[in-house]
Amino acid sequence: MGQLLRRTSTRTRVIAGALALVLVAGAVYWFVLRHPSSAAAAPEATTQSVAASLSTVQQSVTTTATLTPSVQEEVSFAGSGTVTAVDVQAGDRVEEGQALATIDTLQADAAVLSARADLAEAQATLADSQDASDGSAADLARISADQAQVEVAQSAVTAAEVALAGATLTAPAAGLVTEVNVSVGQAVTGSTSSASGSGSGGNAGTGSGATGGTGASGAAPGATSSATTTSSGAAFVIVGTDAWEAMATVGDADLPHLAVGNQVELTVDGLENMVFGTVATIGLLPSTTSGTATYPVTISVTGSPEGLHDGVSADAEIIYERRTDVLTVPTAAVRTVDGESVVTQAGEDGEEVTTVVTVGETTGSLVEITSGLEEGDEVLVQVVQRTETGTGGDESGQTGQMPGGGSFDPSQLPEGFDPSQMGGPGGQGGGPRNG
Repeated sequence: MGQLLRRTSTRTRVIAGALALVLVAGAVYWFVLRHPSSAAAAPEATTQSVAASLSTVQQSVTTTATLTPSVQEEVSFAGSGTVTAVDVQAGDRVEEGQALATIDTLQADAAVLSARADLAEAQATLADSQDASDGSAADLARISADQAQVEVAQSAVTAAEVALAGATLTAPAAGLVTEVNVSVGQAVTGSTSSASGSGSGGNAGTGSGATGGTGASGAAPGATSSATTTSSGAAFVIVGTDAWEAMATVGDADLPHLAVGNQVELTVDGLENMVFGTVATIGLLPSTTSGTATYPVTISVTGSPEGLHDGVSADAEIIYERRTDVLTVPTAAVRTVDGESVVTQAGEDGEEVTTVVTVGETTGSLVEITSGLEEGDEVLVQVVQRTETGTGGDESGQTGQMPGGGSFDPSQLPEGFDPSQMGGPGGQGGGPRNG
């Protein structure tokens, strides 16, 4: 500031000082003398009479949840064969029992015949052991072993017949097909799959059906073969759209309050209407993040609300206690005097009367009254209101403008003068500024 003032003339400094005094005087007049309420808005207290009324009181735990479909089926062939038809592709909606794909039955037929032959041989061996037995311990042990072999062979026959019957793969539930990892000409088994041609996509893998890797193409019909990695080892993945769940977590302190069957209110991002549900499962093993233990909670969504999507976030309020017809008054009406809860009522002659009450649970701005009042009894509540008067005498609460609502024009200052370098109005040294 000193360098700037030295570059100005004495006349400039005189003008600047006079201008600063004018600004300070104007600000004092505007903020203090003309509108004292703007400088310090005094709170106004009023007393209102409120009747004790019956309300619904509830206790709840709030958390966040993520929506996910209840049905996510991974479907694969139980038997072996070459895929002869793929009837759906990713993005199709299917009904329960609808055909997804078909394999030839050559290997399935052979497996059934082989299993039946093994069963017949085991049965013959058992019969021979029974005929040759003299009742000794050794013979009885042999019979038991042969009987076990018969049971194993019978189980194999059953599995082979099921695989033969499953040559046509069907949808176990209605929903949206999200993955198709088999194609026509691909050879599949219950544990591995390969292809008659070359390419990349869903080739031989462990598990049930095709999996991602190098080998047979696992693309949907009409898709080009390219190097891809599938997210599932199943031939098909079906996601249901009629039943939903919400996955949430609760803290260690909230866990004792919850129980399976608790009602849940879900506020879903992007939906106007609330979605309802119930607590389906509560995890017993916690996960620890940043030193805080949380427990998983699964919420079953009630009905089939429209507009839900996988992975969408929701605010969940888990209600573990809800009581109706509870007598309540505003919490502001209750105070503590000498260790007792009391309310103030208006007497017959207009004077204030103190009444001792017994309070219960508090929910929001209401408190339960278990004794001392009846429904309809009036209690006095003091309400504090703050009013600020702004420019022009209205109650807009706006302050800090120049008198008359005008503004300051910096071009009126002498050439080379910077008001921000001053310690007066509008400068770094404080004082009233333009609001």
